[in-house]
Amino acid sequence: MTSTAAPNSANTAANSAATSASDARHELLTAWLASHADRYAFDLATLAPASADASFRRYYRVASAGAYGASLIAVDAPPPEKSREFAQVAELLAAAGVHVPRVLEADFDAGLMLVTDLGTAPYLKALQDAGPGPRSRELMRDALDALIRWQLASREGVLPAFDEAFLRREMDLMPEWYLQRHLGRDIDDATRGVLDRTFALLVANARTQPQVFMLRDFMPRNLMIATPNPGVLDFQDAVYGPITYDVVSLLRDAFISWDEDFELDCFAHYWERAKKAGLPVDADFGEFYRQLEWMGLQRHIKVLGLFCRINYRDGKPHYMADLPRFLGYASKVAHRYRPLAPFARLIDELQGTSVETGYTF
Repeated sequence: MTSTAAPNSANTAANSAATSASDARHELLTAWLASHADRYAFDLATLAPASADASFRRYYRVASAGAYGASLIAVDAPPPEKSREFAQVAELLAAAGVHVPRVLEADFDAGLMLVTDLGTAPYLKALQDAGPGPRSRELMRDALDALIRWQLASREGVLPAFDEAFLRREMDLMPEWYLQRHLGRDIDDATRGVLDRTFALLVANARTQPQVFMLRDFMPRNLMIATPNPGVLDFQDAVYGPITYDVVSLLRDAFISWDEDFELDCFAHYWERAKKAGLPVDADFGEFYRQLEWMGLQRHIKVLGLFCRINYRDGKPHYMADLPRFLGYASKVAHRYRPLAPFARLIDELQGTSVETGYTF
């Protein structure tokens, strides 16, 4: 059972208010840009949407004849969107040798930024076009090598900690927004017990891993084909957390899936290069892979709730089509490990399927 829509009159009023707020933000942005137009030699008449994402940030491209390329990106990130954090993490990434936008101008209180443009060639489309062949393997290895450079720059106390409370807040999105709001399912004692025990296992897995700089949204949709490759976007939510998180985020994504052979090739590339670089990955690949899979499950659980929240709270339904992908990810991992068997049965029930179990650990 899914939740019913609000009355039409309420939807109309909400849409009208959102449109009014959007118009006001656009006026604020254009007035701010006009004050910088001469310095950066851009033409405001060319201002056009570049992309949008699941948050309330909006990106616009504007043609430029200045020193920073043929176009620049204007960012409208209404508070409390994280403009200051974006600028801070951009500096950290650039210092680590990762290709990111340079912040040219910013009004952090207003949530406005002007940044350099990493181009119009997204990883996601290139990977979808190429499939699991040599070109995709090359792109993924470039991304994983950039991730290693970022992780090597890690220092404790610089970024927020991805601690137990943070992990649990993320996973609690699933029972609240997926089970209760989307499916209309009551959380009885048995279900709550399964969730609590599973969440405890996943928290322990995350907290016992080496902790490093972690981007949290390191995925093909946030990578651009660039020189040097890749260009990295959408990093304002970076934290200090488990070393496997960004690796599994890259390969088990919302918008593209890979067969296990391709995944294993990429995971092995990262593991070997990370060890050689001196990162504290587990010396045993089997244990590293288990840590990675359990870390991925934590993310998949979060995303099931997050996509439902984005739909029901924020009125952005297009992410809902990817719920089956994340149920599939979660089911595959949970069926592979004996301690996760109760959660595997819960996922089977939610999917309405019965999967033959073959445990590896």
